[in-house]
Amino acid sequence: MLTGRPIPSVLGMIEVEQLTQQYGARAAIQDLTFRVEAGEILGFLGPNGAGKTTTLRILAAAQPASRGTARIAGWDVHRQAQAVRQRIGYLPEIPPLYPEMTVQAYLSFVARLKGVVAGDRPQRLAETLQRCGLNDRAQTPIRKLSKGYRQRVGLAQAIVHDPPVILLDEPTVGLDPRQLQEVRSLIRSLAGEKTVIFSSHILSEVSQVSDRVVILNQGRLVTTTATRELLQQGGWHYRLEVSGDRNPLAVLQSLDGVQSVQMQAQTGDRWIISLTSQADQEIGAAIAATIQQQGGQLWELRRDRPSLEEIFLRLTAPVPLNPSEEPAE
Repeated sequence: MLTGRPIPSVLGMIEVEQLTQQYGARAAIQDLTFRVEAGEILGFLGPNGAGKTTTLRILAAAQPASRGTARIAGWDVHRQAQAVRQRIGYLPEIPPLYPEMTVQAYLSFVARLKGVVAGDRPQRLAETLQRCGLNDRAQTPIRKLSKGYRQRVGLAQAIVHDPPVILLDEPTVGLDPRQLQEVRSLIRSLAGEKTVIFSSHILSEVSQVSDRVVILNQGRLVTTTATRELLQQGGWHYRLEVSGDRNPLAVLQSLDGVQSVQMQAQTGDRWIISLTSQADQEIGAAIAATIQQQGGQLWELRRDRPSLEEIFLRLTAPVPLNPSEEPAE
């Protein structure tokens, strides 16, 4: 029997405030604060060991936090854990499958376990099998399924009871390109209908699925932003080919809005230079004007956005830690 009442949620379907998990002197996550709106798909990103799995376990009411609070649909994940478990679907990195059961028998068992009333089970099973592309595997023992189909069964057990919130921990690990596309399409189909946290360590993958991203590094929040805005955080990359009597490197380094300048090659009086601007600074005109002012000739000026991988690597660059602060997944 459930106790207590949900706390009215004015911020979002998922609310995390100052969440911290200590393992002795070591912090797996520290002071995390973020929210997820109803119907939003949130990409939960970070390198291995960043604290993604720890956070999802806490949100799934599978382990308590050392301190801080988290609420799902207004229910506190620690004090009202049973209410939270009834309102979430959780897919850990290794799906909780019973290999000797058939797909349909397993999903029927999960539906019963998660409180789907007997009269509703046939419809819920039929809808889930259809949605996850499992109709032609319904009577197949799970041990005979490929990894891609096992991931589908894992997703099916997370949604069979029609929860409003779904937590997916690295759901695409080990899948081939076709299986990746199928799982991504399934996750995208949940947008607007369910609130989803989808964890991964590959930014480009999450960008294809999520509305917004939260990036963790060594247990701490690095950034939370709309996926479409993430590229703007990386500034612009410029490639210049310049000729003249003077090396332009020093004068380019002094320009406002420049983050870094590197010499790539030099042949005679020609230089090839790589330049990166600060976040969202467009300085192409200033570069061209500077070269002309010092009497140089600009043969080429090419501008590109940094790749998602470059931005991710910059945001999650290792920082020095005390020996007692080594992060854990």
